[in-house]
Amino acid sequence: MADERTRYFRRLGRLRRSARRWSVLAGGLGGAAAVLTPYAGLGLPDAAWAAGAGGAVALAAWRWIDLRALAARPAPPPLDPAEAAARSRARLVAAVERLPVGPGVLAEVRRMRSRVALRGTSAAEPFARLDRAALTFAGMTTRLTGLAQPAVAEAAAADRSLRDLAARVASVERALRLAPPDARPPLAEAHAALGAQLASGVAAYERLVVAAASYVAENARPGTEHPAAARLTEATDLLHGVASALAELRGVGTPLRTF
Repeated sequence: MADERTRYFRRLGRLRRSARRWSVLAGGLGGAAAVLTPYAGLGLPDAAWAAGAGGAVALAAWRWIDLRALAARPAPPPLDPAEAAARSRARLVAAVERLPVGPGVLAEVRRMRSRVALRGTSAAEPFARLDRAALTFAGMTTRLTGLAQPAVAEAAAADRSLRDLAARVASVERALRLAPPDARPPLAEAHAALGAQLASGVAAYERLVVAAASYVAENARPGTEHPAAARLTEATDLLHGVASALAELRGVGTPLRTF
């Protein structure tokens, strides 16, 4: 979507072009009416020419009035470069999200950007573990049905909370490097507490992923044999039986017709 300044100049250009077109049309119809109108009086075709010329003149006048009124207004100020870049980025994200693979691409870009932002801090390693666990859990969400379905919402909320906590740990750690010596002890204590919370949260998330994998494995495991294997065994036995029957028929000399 264009900004106010761009829309203003676009509308100004449209009004200018429209006013010029109607002015040309009014001049052409007016000249035709003046030439074609007989001196003896107006006939029905001549009245149509005159009416068209009058309407074109009126519309041209209205367009010029609208153009002058709009041109008299001050143009909106240009956008701040940062705001313009943010709007362009939002439009690009919206366009990518409409693609079939767009959400997955954007999620991968956000993960990579978060990893880069945490690089060089103590939160990088727990965040990488969380990212791997989240990707593993995402591959099982469609199979977590029934009683296990509430775990999907809980995992999503925990993932967002832990990612935010990792960003906080990194921010406090960077501030700790810049803090004067007398302000470091409370910051170091807060950083250690946040780091411990992050480590315990990531470990709990990994345990949730392991439990989800156990649920998926147990839910898909049949009693003795997988149904697909049982059907393949039946099809194999059937083919062996048909092959044996054909061999016996060929042995007794019965001709085999092909239909």
